[in-house]
Amino acid sequence: MPAERWIDLPAPALAYGDRHGGREVGLVPVGAIEQHGPHLPTGTDTILAERLCELASERTGCPVLPALSFGASYGHGAVLPGTLSASPEQLAASVVQISQWAALSGLRRLLFVNAHLNNVAALSMGTDNLRFHRPDLRAGYVSWYSLDPTVLAECIADGDDVHANRAETAMMLALTPHLVDIDAMTDADDEDRTDGLVFRYTAPSLSTNGVTGRPSEATAALGRKLVELTVTALAALVERGRTEEPPLGVAPPPPFGPGPASPGTF
Repeated sequence: MPAERWIDLPAPALAYGDRHGGREVGLVPVGAIEQHGPHLPTGTDTILAERLCELASERTGCPVLPALSFGASYGHGAVLPGTLSASPEQLAASVVQISQWAALSGLRRLLFVNAHLNNVAALSMGTDNLRFHRPDLRAGYVSWYSLDPTVLAECIADGDDVHANRAETAMMLALTPHLVDIDAMTDADDEDRTDGLVFRYTAPSLSTNGVTGRPSEATAALGRKLVELTVTALAALVERGRTEEPPLGVAPPPPFGPGPASPGTF
């Protein structure tokens, strides 16, 4: 079946209260707009998150909400061109807002599907806010690269602090080959220089070209394998999420309203 994209549907089709007994799971792609070396587009993370969610939707019929494209990309610094970043606090607030607005249409279970490592803290913050202030909702997050052990092993095969590397480039070759600069890919390899460091640094202090890894080794065949494993795992989470309930029941909401530490709550 075709992917069910929220932005393609008229309002009556977005009344999810009665679907699957009010237990439909929506997928929210979470990406970034940031430099991805000389061979990949700045929208790589957003493209991957969107396409993986859409492929899972084709298998499950679940809705795919508009992507959160502006990720927390402070780690790329201000030297390499192309990056457009939200702050971690802004991304966390967006998680809260989207979840509450989706609930107004009856979609009360959201899984945020992440494609950028530095979004994780903000996604944790946003979903933490929701599970405390809105226990009537279900919100969680996953990162595509850790959904399957084989995929994870391939993703870190060329370093722990990888970016625009072999696996990510392979995924783009499989999904959007026209956006990959093959000539630039062959000379884009750069090593991981984070081993043993005590502190954190932005990309210009760690990479000569914004890449960490070996994109020259990427193939479309590897990308297709990673896509299949990831989509299979993601679709399984959608099916499980439709019936999941808290083991000990829904907790009561806090006896006070949200305060300054609860960004984006209305």
